[in-house]
Amino acid sequence: MKYRMLSVALTAAVLLLSSGISLSVENNSENPQKAVAQPDASPKSTKSDAGAKHKQVAKLKLVDINSAKKEELKKLPGISDADADKIIAARPFGSKAWLVSHNIIPMLTYQAIKGKVVCKLTQKDIDTIMANADKNKK
Repeated sequence: MKYRMLSVALTAAVLLLSSGISLSVENNSENPQKAVAQPDASPKSTKSDAGAKHKQVAKLKLVDINSAKKEELKKLPGISDADADKIIAARPFGSKAWLVSHNIIPMLTYQAIKGKVVCKLTQKDIDTIMANADKNKK
């Protein structure tokens, strides 16, 4: 009983640590683009500009890296057949930053796709991640 409680506590600590590392990778990769992506503060924007921006956001379809098919992944900028295969083989991911922290794709490719991908987790994905953490611990 004590071993199981210790195992669960250590697994939770590992997951929290890895998600913290993933978030720091994601935050560090966003810093260079903040200066470029800052919106124009001029009061010249009109309703048509706002409507155009809204339509662009509506057209943007995010790709879920945990469930996307190979063809969907290959449509992302910088993702080759081999990269799509590596992404599919390494599933499930806890966050989209795991693509870099687990050496699936290079940082430059990640920076190109990070606004176009999401990482949705199902209960099955969480159970798999927990089981892999337990297996790697032993």
